[in-house]
Amino acid sequence: LIGCILRVCGFGLMSLLPKPAPQPHPPSAPATSTSSPEAVTGATLSSGATATAMHTEFAALSKDSTDARVVTLANDFIEARLTDFGGAIRDVAFKKYPAVQGQPEPYLFNQLHTDPMLAFTDFPGVDRQARFNLISSNATEAVFQLILENRVEVTRRYSIHPAGATLKEGDDPYEIRHETTFRNLTDQAITLPRAGVSLGTTSPVSTIDYGQYLNVGFFDGEDFHHTERAKLEGGGFLANFGIGSREAKPFIEELGKVEWATVKNQFFTAIFTPDQPGIGTITRRVELPPLANSSRANIGIAGTARFDLKTLPANGTSTLSGHFYVGPKEYKRLTTLGQGQERVMQFDLYFFNRILFSGFVSPFLLTLLHGAHSIVPNWGVAIVLMTLFLKIITLPFTLAASRASKRMQKLQPQLKEIREKYKDNPQKLNQATMEVFKENKVNPMGGCLPILITIPLFVGFFAMLQSASELRFAPFLWASDLSAPDTVTHIFGIPLNIMPLLMGATMVVQMRLTPTPTTDNMQMKIMQFMPIIFTLFCYNFSCALALYSTVNGLFTIVQQLIVNKYSKDVATVQPAPAVVGGNPWKKPTKNVTPKRKG
Repeated sequence: LIGCILRVCGFGLMSLLPKPAPQPHPPSAPATSTSSPEAVTGATLSSGATATAMHTEFAALSKDSTDARVVTLANDFIEARLTDFGGAIRDVAFKKYPAVQGQPEPYLFNQLHTDPMLAFTDFPGVDRQARFNLISSNATEAVFQLILENRVEVTRRYSIHPAGATLKEGDDPYEIRHETTFRNLTDQAITLPRAGVSLGTTSPVSTIDYGQYLNVGFFDGEDFHHTERAKLEGGGFLANFGIGSREAKPFIEELGKVEWATVKNQFFTAIFTPDQPGIGTITRRVELPPLANSSRANIGIAGTARFDLKTLPANGTSTLSGHFYVGPKEYKRLTTLGQGQERVMQFDLYFFNRILFSGFVSPFLLTLLHGAHSIVPNWGVAIVLMTLFLKIITLPFTLAASRASKRMQKLQPQLKEIREKYKDNPQKLNQATMEVFKENKVNPMGGCLPILITIPLFVGFFAMLQSASELRFAPFLWASDLSAPDTVTHIFGIPLNIMPLLMGATMVVQMRLTPTPTTDNMQMKIMQFMPIIFTLFCYNFSCALALYSTVNGLFTIVQQLIVNKYSKDVATVQPAPAVVGGNPWKKPTKNVTPKRKG
């Protein structure tokens, strides 16, 4: 069982290792429109068909017009810049999160994009090519308006919570309230087309991010569905067996009820929660300029939420509205939004996460981590305290397992004798072995419990670190960023990461101190290689993960030293029974001969 779990975890972790970057294709030129909103034909409004036409492998980046009018909405947490082209959100700056460690400039979400956020992507006349009139604006609200074909008035309103405001339950300072109102200026009903609303464009956050965290998803009220960037790239090992596409795809459309939709990277996300559900999402690949100090292709994704717009009655109105969260992936903050938006954390993204209950373990660990951080101001120290707490509450189990391992170790000479004696008779070998366990009151699985407990905790902690924006740029000792490897220098181009090496060293010491419940030479060699293999697996993962494992190992070493020194010897080992047949579990027949009288 343990072997299977380790293999599953190993293959799962290998799936997250860097993949060869796809060879970029030259992006097509951005689409341009020569027609004004008033020149759009009546078919634009009467047609219910989509206007999506994507024939290239990559979606094209848009360039903001030099004469665009930009207004800014700001509070203590965000600075949202709105453009009159499309009447939408050009980008959002996070005041609490710097773009580069040690630099004052804030991180910009949607800095490079195919469309402004909440812009209509396939509604000619009101998309990013259309220029709206700015009707009004202040520090927390902006209103844009456009007259389409002299028949429909389109009004787009944006507002944020003011700085220092007291928020009611379900509100958040990272949220932007949006309303688009269509007003019919004629005496006849007008059918509006199916439209897409841009969720934004996102990309890897650093050179050590290989894009495995990029996806577009939506929640249908019961399940979270997502499209990873890898699904657009095509090829891969499984494509040889007919699973997935061999060729790259320009876009993927997912249909379903959209309670909310999101586009995200490792630490940040944009989530649109409409007042009326949508009908699906579209995910597109976007070629971006390479990241600084990296020659690898920088491939991002753009997300679109799809909606069926309501028919406009004569002189009537219709509204598309909702809340737009643009901010960090902070689990506690997302849970307060009230509609399951915390699922964007995707703690159970992979199969091995699900079978090891990461969907429950990761939130528990993150809650413990925040509790520890409320006591100490440093996230690294908080990880140490959280690890010690977990070790203390699992101490009874590990002590019982240590005693079981010592018993098993004492039994090894007799078990070896039995194997030699019954090497040609597996049935009698098994019977004799079980009788030895029974006579000495030893549970052969007793020493496995700590591993079974540790594996879900380790995998859950790993899953938590994938999205915990709190650890981004958090320093500890020599590590400048707990969410990244603690590289101190490079030797012949190979990074020197200290914490994974310490983790491997603690595993070696721990294994030397722990009683070995086997004398099988092959098993012992495998166990000797485990620290090396594990260190290689974790070498380029975040420093926080190695810190957790190192502290866990140090505590176990101290615990094992105490157990080895002060634990009492177990009962005298009973000699191995001579099994010649019958059931070793059957109780011996009692002597029922009556005693003589007198």
